[in-house]
Amino acid sequence: MKCTVLGGRGLIGSQVVERLTAAGHEVVPASKSTGVDVISGKGLDQVLDGADVVVNLTNSPAFDQSSVAFFETSTGNVAVAAEKAGVRHQVILSIVGVDQVPQLDYYRAKVAQENVLRSASTPYSIVRATQFFEFVEAVLSWTTEGDTVRLPATLVQPMAASDVAAAVARAASGTPLRGIRDVAGPDVFPLDELGRITLEARPDGRHVVTDDRAGMFATVTGDVLIAPEGAELATTHYRDWLGLQGPRRQRATSGP
Repeated sequence: MKCTVLGGRGLIGSQVVERLTAAGHEVVPASKSTGVDVISGKGLDQVLDGADVVVNLTNSPAFDQSSVAFFETSTGNVAVAAEKAGVRHQVILSIVGVDQVPQLDYYRAKVAQENVLRSASTPYSIVRATQFFEFVEAVLSWTTEGDTVRLPATLVQPMAASDVAAAVARAASGTPLRGIRDVAGPDVFPLDELGRITLEARPDGRHVVTDDRAGMFATVTGDVLIAPEGAELATTHYRDWLGLQGPRRQRATSGP
């Protein structure tokens, strides 16, 4: 197949390009640096010409209310261009539990993106993933004051970006789901414990204090960020990814 990957130079996009190419597909990575702008629509018709599949991994430059307009506009432009080009399958990456956290602007924006995709005429697949291992240190930085990191005990089920990319590539290579596939890491952690594990592996003088009012995830309650029953579970464990030894957290109960 010919696959166009929008956002093909990013953390996930670059790995999706590699995996699809290795599988024998003709892959066209596209981004602003290659002259494609999903907001203005510039370059979309050209880059989707002859494509069987378009994987849209573009992301909003901000995580506030403005992200809603970004995803609605960009996904709408891609959908129009895909229909014009005769694309047979559109794929996007979203977030596990995204429709259960309306208090977060970025999550509302991703729900809006999903809704635009569903209303388009092209068959589609939505891959919902949990939080990435690669973003844990950024989460810690948001609530660092001096040598103290304040984190809530919100339950998370993170996964490696490489496993996310593999799931997206599988979806792009397969028959359109016309629905959602949830993917997640193999282990569940309270976020504060995840922070302690991270600083154990990469000590920098900071320590974690549990504070259920700290950071954006403080507004998330229950297990809404945990993969639902039937989700695909990746095999990369966070401790292994960090290079640590020691007992693993409980195995997630959800899975195929």
